[in-house]
Amino acid sequence: MTPHSVALFDARPFFEKALIYGVQHGILDRTRLNAICADAPKGMVQIARYFGTEFLRPELEKARDRMVNLVSLYLEHSCDGDLQRAAESLRDNSFLSRSKGGSDMLKALIAMPQNSHFGMHDVTGFTDEHIPLLAKWSLRTLSEYQAELSLRRQAGLLVDGALWFARELGEDLSDLQAAGKDAEAVIRTGLLALSNRRKDMPDWPGFEKMIQGLRKKHAGQSPTSSDAPTLALPKNLPETLKPTVEWVRESVISDMPKILDAQLPIRKLFDRTPAFIGRYFWLEDALAEIDHFERATSLAWDKATGGHSDDSSLLTLFLCLATGSKPKTLLTDKAARGIVRKVQKAGLQPELASHFIHSHAPHHIQADYARLWESFVEQAAPVLASDFDGALNDAMTLLRNECNISQ
Repeated sequence: MTPHSVALFDARPFFEKALIYGVQHGILDRTRLNAICADAPKGMVQIARYFGTEFLRPELEKARDRMVNLVSLYLEHSCDGDLQRAAESLRDNSFLSRSKGGSDMLKALIAMPQNSHFGMHDVTGFTDEHIPLLAKWSLRTLSEYQAELSLRRQAGLLVDGALWFARELGEDLSDLQAAGKDAEAVIRTGLLALSNRRKDMPDWPGFEKMIQGLRKKHAGQSPTSSDAPTLALPKNLPETLKPTVEWVRESVISDMPKILDAQLPIRKLFDRTPAFIGRYFWLEDALAEIDHFERATSLAWDKATGGHSDDSSLLTLFLCLATGSKPKTLLTDKAARGIVRKVQKAGLQPELASHFIHSHAPHHIQADYARLWESFVEQAAPVLASDFDGALNDAMTLLRNECNISQ
């Protein structure tokens, strides 16, 4: 091993290095050194009082370590590790101001978002509740500070990005905090919403409709093809947010194979698949979901009944459903005979009609329709299923009396 291959590790605080450098190079004179010596005891007492008490020797000794570390943090960070600039900073500014600079650095760090989850995002800034955390950080190294700063800056950019998309879609911070979702989820949905020219943040029905639109538009296409969604970054997105949003955009692109897979039920994919739970954001609006469900239910009911509400039309529809026939509210004589033969051969499945009633009938009259159908089944099932001689005629007589059979 040659002498040149040996490197000495200097474990002295950066403040001490800068102080010695300043003396050796004539930057710090006796007057400035005396001022530092006069300020140091005052700073120790202030720091000891802030974190505990100034009346115990161990607290004063720890305060001395904190003060030296705070000054070192500020000088090394603000001067990029340059001893010349650090010595000049000690010459041109009071010792206590350098200590306060280090404290302010750490307070700003602690006040930054620790993660990108709005449910854990505190926007109150540094408060007295954070003093114990500041006590720990006041003894940390610059490398630890820089590592934490990098993580919190990224979290902050994600939060800022989510807030930008939320404002573009008519929401604000309070809405996101109430929802308690991750900023990345808000950005992912924001990208999808703006690319589909939405002007508001979707609730679940709106989100589901948006995904259905994407699937319809790109049906049969590969999500990696030139026709797949590109999700270009919004043109008015601030430059400072573009790298972060681009990183999130790439994650949406990687999700596209599943998003565009029409075989995957949308609710199951986004709300019940572990890898997708919480990955996208929609407003939780129970009333809107109920309204959407009721409107969808009403449409299905109206389509099946054709607007008819008389017992005969409904029983005809229910009978068709219970035999796996095409739903109709009016049957020809020939079609009615075919249904009877189906029942004689395979039996009646009344639960199919019951399920349709409970799934699609207007809520306030579901019970009435269920009783109507149950009463019909109790009366008609034995007649329809009978295979005795003349059973077909009996069944047809029953259907003509209870259902809509055209002559």
